[in-house]
Amino acid sequence: MAPADDDDALAAEWESALGDGEGGEDSGDGDDLAAEWDSMASDGDDTEGEGTGREATRVLNQDEIDSLLGSDKVGDDGGESTGIQAILSSALVSYERLPMLEVVFDRLVRLMSTSLRNFTSDNVEVSLDNIASVRFGDYLNSIPLPAMLSVFKAEEWDNYGLITVDSSLIYSIVDVLLGGRRGTAAMRIEGRPYTTIESSLVERMFHVMLGDLSAAFEPLSPVTFRFDRLETNPRFATISRPSNAAIVVRLRIDMEDRGGRLELLLPHATLEPVRELLLQMFAGEKFGRDTIWETHLAEELWITDVDLEAVIDTQVMRLRDVFDLKVGSRIMLSATQDTPVQLVCGNVPMYTGQMGRKGNKVAVRIGDRFVKDPKNG
Repeated sequence: MAPADDDDALAAEWESALGDGEGGEDSGDGDDLAAEWDSMASDGDDTEGEGTGREATRVLNQDEIDSLLGSDKVGDDGGESTGIQAILSSALVSYERLPMLEVVFDRLVRLMSTSLRNFTSDNVEVSLDNIASVRFGDYLNSIPLPAMLSVFKAEEWDNYGLITVDSSLIYSIVDVLLGGRRGTAAMRIEGRPYTTIESSLVERMFHVMLGDLSAAFEPLSPVTFRFDRLETNPRFATISRPSNAAIVVRLRIDMEDRGGRLELLLPHATLEPVRELLLQMFAGEKFGRDTIWETHLAEELWITDVDLEAVIDTQVMRLRDVFDLKVGSRIMLSATQDTPVQLVCGNVPMYTGQMGRKGNKVAVRIGDRFVKDPKNG
């Protein structure tokens, strides 16, 4: 029975120790600490209540969250973006601020339709899908591979552009130029690099397109687009910083049952030299010039009346002397009878002549045009 007594004694000792911990000094310290925390919390509540009136925190509903983020249905239907979406979209420059670009690209579509028909000896239809403004880095990441990228340089603007051709158009061009039969889809062999023959044929098409692009810009500003290199990896076709904005023109080329897509990218830095011209409003294909208004303005200038003033002499006086002038004061001129008189229009000297009299009126005989002395500025 001794072991049982030992167990009972040990249990009683643990119970007494546990009771001392709950009701002793440790328990008192815990209560004091809890009371201190309660007092601090109540003080904080009182302070907050004094400043804000203890207003309850308002929780936004789903419609308010969508409106804040700009993802509501109004913005998704093609209207103006709101909220955070508007802030993010404002970083891009819309192509619509350059009205002349649409005219240039419409000319490019017409020129390419004719030149590609002559190049392929087939019925080619070129259509303009859309014009968009994107970040250059986002565009490179969105190019579907495999593809061919042509880097070209605008000689007069001293900057670069990019043309991207997808695999469908590449195989269609190769099939047409090498005599493929109509009615059969172009054979696509994925997973292999393009051969030298395919690259050479597509490069010839790039030369034709760059010639048409130069002709499309010529009425606006003469420029020569020169083929620089051909790439198949978008990383090697980096012509601008990833964060820079660029204009992307997407074209669709159809050759009866064959065809593909083509994309033309022009960074805003490339178009900067002709930005003022691209901002012009236009009438037809006059590209900002209105000959009717120019003719009318020239005709009106010839019948415009202007006032000429005859200046006999000029003097520099102190302001104090000018204030002392009164009725009867005399100003002595340094001009003589033979001193030439200067005729001015506004502040611009026009002619020099001699003062005289005709009948009972004072007149000036014009001697010569006024020539500005370069020494005196």
